[in-house]
Amino acid sequence: MRNKIEKNKIIIVLVLISLIAIFTSGCSSFMKNSGLLVPVNEEQESQEKAGPPNGLENFFIGFKEKPGPAEQAIVHSASGKVNFTYHIVNVIAASLPPQAIEALKKNPKIHYIEPDIEITLEDLELDDSWGVKRIGAGLVHDSWNKGTGVKVAVIDTGIDYNHPDLSLNYRGGYDFYNKDNDPMDDHGHGTHVAGTIAALDNGIGVVGVAPEAELYALKVMNSSGSGSYSAVIAALEWCVENGIQVTNSSFGSSSDAGISVKNAFDNAYYKHGIINISSAGNSGNRSGTGDNITYPARYDSVIAVAATDQLDRRTSFSSTGPDLEIAAPGMSIYSTLMGGGYGLKSGTSMASPHVAGTAALMIAAGVSDIRGQLQSTADDLGAPGWDSQYGYGLVDAAEAAGEDGGEPLPPADAGTIAGKVTDAASTDSAIKGAKVVVEGTSLSVVTDTSGYYEITNVV
Repeated sequence: MRNKIEKNKIIIVLVLISLIAIFTSGCSSFMKNSGLLVPVNEEQESQEKAGPPNGLENFFIGFKEKPGPAEQAIVHSASGKVNFTYHIVNVIAASLPPQAIEALKKNPKIHYIEPDIEITLEDLELDDSWGVKRIGAGLVHDSWNKGTGVKVAVIDTGIDYNHPDLSLNYRGGYDFYNKDNDPMDDHGHGTHVAGTIAALDNGIGVVGVAPEAELYALKVMNSSGSGSYSAVIAALEWCVENGIQVTNSSFGSSSDAGISVKNAFDNAYYKHGIINISSAGNSGNRSGTGDNITYPARYDSVIAVAATDQLDRRTSFSSTGPDLEIAAPGMSIYSTLMGGGYGLKSGTSMASPHVAGTAALMIAAGVSDIRGQLQSTADDLGAPGWDSQYGYGLVDAAEAAGEDGGEPLPPADAGTIAGKVTDAASTDSAIKGAKVVVEGTSLSVVTDTSGYYEITNVV
């Protein structure tokens, strides 16, 4: 190994080898060993995956007190099924016969009952990885900030955690649609979103905005790209219980999601400090008029993100309105696809993860007021100041993370470490694809096909 550092300082290089077998043999043991918590009860595991049983419809039942066995018994007495019992809000998600609703509303323990409505994806199948560069994320990476260790949850269709550009950053998750520990993507949307947030900086494919952030897959939609808000609330509760710092929600509904959903996002943000970022919606028009932002992006506790093209123009599909907060690249975004490939997608779904990745960089940089700094550092577009088409303007990752100022020079005492990762127990001892990390820094690299690595600018 070559080491040019002439300091009395011990640099510990940790080799982290991602074993795909952990996931392909079942994620249950991985989840347990990782200490990740999942809000599951007996009814959750027996609930039908494709929707409510025949004759039943999905509802949220808001209780005056935190629900438990007594409240679940109320649902059962009305010939209903409990789907989720939450703690982030005083709500049970249940499948109920519609004719039982009026009687339940008279129960003194019940505060309200509202429908659990459907959510859908907000991407357009259109058309290179220009977005990450456009928002200045590369400047942040060059300043040794890649979002290392920041926990980002992708609330979506799951993630292909075997993808070579995602596997080393994947840390776990849960499938709230199928009620199991394996949030493998069976649609492709979530994998594309995840790549924009945190695809590895490994010299292949694409690079994400925060290529050393930790990715968590919370699957709330099926292979057709549809799901329900009851799974979203369960995912938010999982985020609270597992220390997630940023969520990305690239889905929405034109209908108001209701009190339960709003309170869940509000509690996640205001009580637990989770930065919730969402696509603004693809319901816009060419003139850029009207109030057509979708839920949950409309909520004050959620950052609504519009989509721009390569010329910093608002895309014609991008939703507009008074709840819009910021804009990001969303046209022809090149990112990861299921099965290890790459491809192009467009939509506010593709814009939102640019902001989620930026938030991860800001957290890693020690920024305290994430939302305020996103707004104050955005590059103004459209009418001067805030406007309903671009919000505060185009997200500027470099300035938001405090790294705007040209190409940085490495410290005078910076050096290089290099070596080869081998397996003493193997005759073919070189290990390719191993992640080598300099502890206490954001510096890392993946070994090449011969097991060699080199890390520069080490101090």
